[in-house]
Amino acid sequence: MPRFGPVLTAMVTPFTPDGRLDLDGVERLAAYLVDQGNDGLVVTGTTGEGSVLTDKEQVKVWRVARKAVDVPLIAGSGTNDTAHAVELTTKAGEAGMNGVLIVTPYYNRPSQGGIEQHFRAVAAATDLPVLAYDIPVRTGRKISTETLVRLAEVDNIVGVKDAAGNPAESARLVAATPADFELYSGEDSMTLPLLSIGAVGIIGVATHWVAREMSEMIAAFTKGDLERARELNAVMLESFDFESSDSAPNPIPTKSLLRVLGQPAGQCRLPMGPAPAGLDDRAREVLAGLGRPASPRT
Repeated sequence: MPRFGPVLTAMVTPFTPDGRLDLDGVERLAAYLVDQGNDGLVVTGTTGEGSVLTDKEQVKVWRVARKAVDVPLIAGSGTNDTAHAVELTTKAGEAGMNGVLIVTPYYNRPSQGGIEQHFRAVAAATDLPVLAYDIPVRTGRKISTETLVRLAEVDNIVGVKDAAGNPAESARLVAATPADFELYSGEDSMTLPLLSIGAVGIIGVATHWVAREMSEMIAAFTKGDLERARELNAVMLESFDFESSDSAPNPIPTKSLLRVLGQPAGQCRLPMGPAPAGLDDRAREVLAGLGRPASPRT
């Protein structure tokens, strides 16, 4: 089994109608996601709108989620400021998190040397396991395979959330790193291809509502039942397409679908902002395609 389990969801952060943090919603949503089959959760990551939460709000989310569930919890404690990331990571340890997800410094566009030193500095400040988060479409910088190979030598840098969209390069990384350096798919639609080159699981978005299907797909692949794995992947394709678009980037669609399910979500804070007209109706169609009813309250 992977260190944190094969299926984790990057959980949204629920807000009240006036945009305040909904801590009761955090508790209920975390419990719901575990009940739906998630092995662990990432809290205050990209999907959790960590970049628009204050430090105090992030700590509150971590502590409430920790009380709500007993599965592995990974805190999104990375920022583009190394000192700030170190401070948040220290607080994540104090809040009872089981690991941290550290995103590549965004906007600054550091060199590979700067990226490497950033991750080393955060890892040196904590005893928690560290996952590097490689998502160049959002950060403007790819963590090179060579940099990741060197980072894999750090005792508590234990893996990578791979949202780089290049399975061939991911295969090179898996081949060049120790067996206990774990690669998680960071993009739902790339999970099956990445499993084929050695990924251990998914840190997903659509897993807010298809965690059971994702778990079954990974289990089928692991057992060598490729036909069943492909069938399940096909079932989830519409969900993968729905979860993000130019007009409604992640996590706007996820919050729409959760509202339709009657789960706590609220709208996104700016600059994401509220869902465009018709998105909740489209969420109902996605659920109908999975054979699931929307909540009668929505």
